[in-house]
Amino acid sequence: MGFIEAVLLTIVTAATPLLIAALGELVTERSGVLNLGVEGMMIMGAIAGFAFALMSGNPYVGVIAGVGFGALFSLLFAFLTVTLVTNQVATGLALTILGLGISGLWGEAFVGVPGVKLLPIEIPLLSEIPLIGKLLFAQDIIFYCSIVLLFGVSCFLFKSRMGLTLRAVGDNHTSAHALGISVSRVRYLAVMFGGACSGLAGAYMSLVYTTQWIENMTAGRGWIALALVVFASWRPNRVLIGAYLFGAVGIAQLHIQALGFKIPSQFLSALPYLATIIVLVIISRNRRLTIINTPASLGKGFVPDR
Repeated sequence: MGFIEAVLLTIVTAATPLLIAALGELVTERSGVLNLGVEGMMIMGAIAGFAFALMSGNPYVGVIAGVGFGALFSLLFAFLTVTLVTNQVATGLALTILGLGISGLWGEAFVGVPGVKLLPIEIPLLSEIPLIGKLLFAQDIIFYCSIVLLFGVSCFLFKSRMGLTLRAVGDNHTSAHALGISVSRVRYLAVMFGGACSGLAGAYMSLVYTTQWIENMTAGRGWIALALVVFASWRPNRVLIGAYLFGAVGIAQLHIQALGFKIPSQFLSALPYLATIIVLVIISRNRRLTIINTPASLGKGFVPDR
């Protein structure tokens, strides 16, 4: 029982940043913007969260800083792609490279320095329930935020007027503009929300997942979050399944090594990314499902007078 509980806890820890970042990117893509800069925003949230928590001695300050830096970094992307109508793919890739570079430069002074851990919130009695007690009722605030985000994003997209507006912009920005909807404003807000979520996911990495700064500590999780959105067919509830599935694959490498299986560590480290490729190949075979669920204006710039 103790082993199973430990495995489940590590899966939750691995899946939480993927879930948060993927939900943010899902909202961004639903508005018609393809942001490949998730990895860069995550790493900026990670270094900001670590640095501000360390300097203030308060991990919650680090959480706020991570969210803020992620949102601010996304503003640069929004300005370039929404206002200047640059190529979204190239801009997102450039933003990731920029984020990795800035975080490496800023974080050089924090290498090897012990960080401040965001402690779990234990709910009396409920946290003592066998197996599920620690799993559901003794987690940190960011885990609970991820669950609230899941339900909030789902309700927002499919049960609110603003969500309908967002999806209208993503499906046909020209028609949305003709109806008097400010396409630029909707996309700016969606991109900022995605950036804030990526920053929160990054802060989780440096305040919960590992309480120290390691250069490039996100290790491609931003790319997995992007793949999760496609895996989920732009549906929030499916993102939850995908995040925990990929989290389990990522954690499997540790337990396989612990059990003594003679499998090259390099292969085990590549498992999450191999799983990502396999899932995307399987999904791409069902072209009809992909076309139906993909926002029609995804990745397309919009200029009102054209």
